[in-house]
Amino acid sequence: MKFERIAFVAAPTPEAAEARVRLARLYGNVGVDEADVIVALGGDGMMLHTLHDLMDRDVPIYGMNRGSVGFLMNEYAEEALPDRLERAELISLHPLHMDATDTDGNVHSHLAINEVSLLRETRQAAKIRIIVDGVARLDEMMCDGVMVATPAGSTAYNLSASGPIIPLGVELLALTPISAFRPRRWRGALLPAKAKITFEVLDPADRRVSATADFHEVRNVARVDIMQAANHTPKLLFDPEHNLEERVLREQFSA
Repeated sequence: MKFERIAFVAAPTPEAAEARVRLARLYGNVGVDEADVIVALGGDGMMLHTLHDLMDRDVPIYGMNRGSVGFLMNEYAEEALPDRLERAELISLHPLHMDATDTDGNVHSHLAINEVSLLRETRQAAKIRIIVDGVARLDEMMCDGVMVATPAGSTAYNLSASGPIIPLGVELLALTPISAFRPRRWRGALLPAKAKITFEVLDPADRRVSATADFHEVRNVARVDIMQAANHTPKLLFDPEHNLEERVLREQFSA
């Protein structure tokens, strides 16, 4: 792929901002709306924000790590950037769509690249019913929370909660409990990517629960519906020797 018009965007940190200035001097810098490719400078948080901001644009994003975490980023180097972009491999992501209904009946819709997570808001454990494609699979789970993670997000919060790593290209989602008390030994499930998942919060007035799609939080939810977003396929570019599929595989063999 040949990219002639590059737009550089940076996280609000000195390291990322300085890198943006240096790269713009070397390669020019067009507006985001004019670009053939976006180069995002920062960490994974910056990449997630960039993906959300440009969700409706069919423009690939190439990240370079100028942050503390860079699972979604390539290594930072200022030399031969056009050559790296031309050699880069394209990966399409499939976000989740969340409809969170709060206790007042309002519906809040957001997209998630990594995961949708539910967390208790008070000292009391949450009680959550889990429904998959209209069938109640767990009538009541007492827990700190629960999440649904995409393959791209399976190495993030999901992995920290002892959820499985899912290689990219596999049409699966990880349904992972967060500190489940009952059923005590339930470790979660792998679900088809096309599944519709519903979480019903039991006793939502006293056992309050929040729902978060990546960084969009909704407080005091009563019900959360999650399914794959059909009309959004953000695209990432990765160096061939450092692509995301290889990182997901490598993560499964790390100590």
